[in-house]
Amino acid sequence: MSDDPYAVLGVKRDASQDDIRKAYRALARKHHPDLNPGDKAAEERFKAISAANDLLGDAEKRARFDRGEIDATGAERPPPGYYRDHAGANPSYGSDAGFADMVDEDELLAHIFGRGARRGHGAGIRMKGGNITARLDIDFLDAVNGATKRVTLPDGTVVDVTVPPGTHEGQVLRLRGKGTPGIGGGAPGDLLVEVMVGAHRHFTRRDDDILLDLPISLSEAVLGGRVEVPTPAGPVAMKIPKGSNTGTVLRLKGRGVKRRDGTRGDAFATLRVVLPDAPDAELEAFAEGWEAGRAQNPRAGMES
Repeated sequence: MSDDPYAVLGVKRDASQDDIRKAYRALARKHHPDLNPGDKAAEERFKAISAANDLLGDAEKRARFDRGEIDATGAERPPPGYYRDHAGANPSYGSDAGFADMVDEDELLAHIFGRGARRGHGAGIRMKGGNITARLDIDFLDAVNGATKRVTLPDGTVVDVTVPPGTHEGQVLRLRGKGTPGIGGGAPGDLLVEVMVGAHRHFTRRDDDILLDLPISLSEAVLGGRVEVPTPAGPVAMKIPKGSNTGTVLRLKGRGVKRRDGTRGDAFATLRVVLPDAPDAELEAFAEGWEAGRAQNPRAGMES
């Protein structure tokens, strides 16, 4: 597999951040370990994809990688001319004395980070750990109402994730301190969980509002009445006005998605008049004798 993160994600070097995000999401869906149980190749591929996204998905890290300041793993690279400069300062560099004459690790890190690392006294470097990315697939109602779910990371670690009410498709949840360990006592990185929300058989979401089609009987449409309407938080009673038609939209205030400030959006029920599945002789006899019904032209105005 290529070490180039651009090649791993299959994007060009001038790709936008949005293109990078889309490429990662598509590849993560395909190679996630939960979707490929026991497939070691897919697991390794997912690790590489996640690492590439961790680098390129962060605009600052991406810029540093493009400038050659860090490598594909996010590790610091020695500044240009580093070994040449040290060769000039140390006559034994490049001699036949072998690797023992080369600069030691503490000196290299001190030069890179400027942190006062001295030979024999420890590197003295403190760095925050890297972030880990993961994907979480949840049900529609769990996104709307909130839930606690578990995410399995590429290394097999299981992490509990609190999904707040109102979470939307593509939202990234940050779990601080759940990333890779820091260096030299530095803080650990974070776990970034991208949430993917499944569809619901009745509800759709528009911002913080819930939309649904509500079937009603012919008698309910003509005479009106109170009916039970499903909502994400449970069923509620709603009044159907007399003479309601298919396409009539009724609002249930405050029955939508919960917002951060504690308020809620609304639910909107679009009425659909539904006739009985089986033929009804009484209804047919009524329609045949209903003069006003025969005189009505619901297609008026549709002429070309």
